[in-house]
Amino acid sequence: MVGSTDSVLDWARDHRMHHKYSETDADPHNATRGFFFSHVGWLLVRKHPEIKAKGHTIDMNDLWADPVLRFQKKYYLILMPLVCFILPTYIPTLWGESLWNAYFVSAIFRYVYVLNVTWLVNSAAHKWGSKPYDKHINPVETKSVSLVVLGEGFHNYHHTFPWDYKTAELGNYSLNFSKLFIDTMAKIGWAYDLKTVSADVIEKRVKRTGDGTHQEWGYEELHEHTQ
Repeated sequence: MVGSTDSVLDWARDHRMHHKYSETDADPHNATRGFFFSHVGWLLVRKHPEIKAKGHTIDMNDLWADPVLRFQKKYYLILMPLVCFILPTYIPTLWGESLWNAYFVSAIFRYVYVLNVTWLVNSAAHKWGSKPYDKHINPVETKSVSLVVLGEGFHNYHHTFPWDYKTAELGNYSLNFSKLFIDTMAKIGWAYDLKTVSADVIEKRVKRTGDGTHQEWGYEELHEHTQ
């Protein structure tokens, strides 16, 4: 899923490449090249020629039409240092924290932590876990990753049904705070046209391509509880 420290538009392009050409040389963080590469190594080397060759096949017109995203792209080199480092360092000093503590904890430690747990979606969530929806792909379900990244560890589901905004079958709030945030934005009109997948489609896909672990995850019991 998740990518670099670039603008939203750049990240979205890489993410769409990742889905369209998953686990091939045109995938920016191709997990078949190993854990380290898919975690951070892909940001330390030149892009594979296949990425450059097929990058033009990704339609980004819908995102370029958004003035907020165009603004963020245009002023990214100003906005990123301000929001990521300067403000997190300055704000704690208002209640007496030392400048160095604020810088190393609120800015640097937070930045390193967030990047690494986010990269786990590209690495660990493509390596260790179960495949209740599609056993023929690398992405897996891993609750531990979902916990630290606030919802995207249900990666086998996400790659099987990439259009579902929940990135998970049920979007249980205890492990999917991202869904809670989107649902909250939807209630105030800031998110709309949310897409999901019907239970019937999911059930048929589980029976056709799943690895048999769907019941082990307790989805049936959860379905009964939510009805």
